[in-house]
Amino acid sequence: MSPVPLRVLVVDDEAPARRRLSELLEAVPDVRVVGECAGGEAAVQALHTEAAGGEPVDVVFLDVQMPEVDAFAVIEALPTAVGAAVPAVVFVTAYDQYALRAFDAHAVDYLLKPYSDERFHAALERAARRARAEGDALLRRMDRLEALLADLRGVAPAPPAYLDRIVLKGRGRVRFLRVEDLAWVAAEGVYVRLHTAQRTAHLHRALLGELEAALDPRRFVRIHRSALVNLDAVEELQQDSHGEYAVLLKDRTVLRLGRTYRAALQARLGQSL
Repeated sequence: MSPVPLRVLVVDDEAPARRRLSELLEAVPDVRVVGECAGGEAAVQALHTEAAGGEPVDVVFLDVQMPEVDAFAVIEALPTAVGAAVPAVVFVTAYDQYALRAFDAHAVDYLLKPYSDERFHAALERAARRARAEGDALLRRMDRLEALLADLRGVAPAPPAYLDRIVLKGRGRVRFLRVEDLAWVAAEGVYVRLHTAQRTAHLHRALLGELEAALDPRRFVRIHRSALVNLDAVEELQQDSHGEYAVLLKDRTVLRLGRTYRAALQARLGQSL
């Protein structure tokens, strides 16, 4: 008889981070991703809904840094949200080494961004063992989370270091392109083509996924497997008769919104298209 699937909730305000975690989780047998949340308030609601339906969440991958309702507020709401079924929590964090000592002491596990696939699998295995423990494990888990909160009060997380300039290397010279001047980016093999709001284009050696991870996700959103766009450069979305969207930029460039990337854009906007 197959084991009952491990029910996992992914919580992170950055769409690429949620997508990476979900893809890693979906590749693991006997694991079911029951939801993705872009913020703490949605996470608490999802935990309550799953528990009320008789199938509580077993493990939560929880981003520490989130606007409005952060990870600590989610932890404080856990007893109310899920009753006695406290999930095992794996924190996803950019905290400094001082704060990591608190995670070492009290958390089920944590992932320090950026993390490897191997580190992810180790954290998942540890969380799965904790989630499937019986007896007084639930009480011990809540005690550990409360101790973690006490240790981390007043410790400020390190802000994510996103690029503000891109170094463009040419023959005998190096130029700096301000990120705020980028309108959109296209993948070209092992290169990307950087298109600016001034309608200039620069070839830069980097993979699109690498550049996406280095840019602020509050401004830049992946809209296609080969295109990344600056939301400030978008004029409007145009829907065709088949329900597909085209992205019209302010400079009249038209890009296609890939169907698989629509959900990520909606999550970033916090509204349905």
